Amino acid sequence: MAQYYVVGSDSPVARFRETVGGTEEWFGPFGDYESAEREWFKHAWQAVTTGKIRYRIECIDPDDPPPGTD
Repeated sequence: MAQYYVVGSDSPVARFRETVGGTEEWFGPFGDYESAEREWFKHAWQAVTTGKIRYRIECIDPDDPPPGTD
């Protein structure tokens, strides 16, 4: 069963081409995408004023590992 996580990290500039090491935060797991999306929305809107924190939703499915991990 897939699990969803909200992941956020700081960026030194608003372009988000790189992140600041050691700043990654994980929230979850959530059992469905909609729950993760609600959490993402909450964190993303709190970070709007700074413009240097980016949040994303990651899906981890133990039944379908990423390529090259066998």
